[in-house]
Amino acid sequence: MSPERFIENVKAEQESLRRFLLALCNGNASDADDLAQEALVRAYVASGSFLGLSKFSTWLLRIAYNCYIDYHRKSEINTVSVDNCQATSAISEDYADQSFRFQQLYYALEKLDEKEKAVIVLHYFEDKSIKEIASILQIASGTVKYYLSTGRNHLKELLQ
Repeated sequence: MSPERFIENVKAEQESLRRFLLALCNGNASDADDLAQEALVRAYVASGSFLGLSKFSTWLLRIAYNCYIDYHRKSEINTVSVDNCQATSAISEDYADQSFRFQQLYYALEKLDEKEKAVIVLHYFEDKSIKEIASILQIASGTVKYYLSTGRNHLKELLQ
């Protein structure tokens, strides 16, 4: 893929990429922007290997999800105590209260399992099909349906 074509594709998908990462990061724009930047760098470096077997958006969101998982794993390693976890959760909730009009949704999404959260965000925020979500998350379509169903139920409980 040429650099010009890559830039053209990124321009078309950058809003979707940022929305996806913002939801995964529970409304933390700074973390979402950092992850988006990392995902775009990784995608640019790997752009020569993009064969067009899937949509560009599917390929890019898969890279972004991998960046998020890497970041999440590093965060878990750096979390030393339960007090730190509670402080991080409180900071996320306060940040969401100040910055986003959908703070209740972000707060509820934060409490979901990582896979449930990713499936809900991709399906409802990004209008991705079950097949596309399965490709992005590299899980079976039946598993996507399961996470979608359980995630909806968990969200419903959390938002009531």
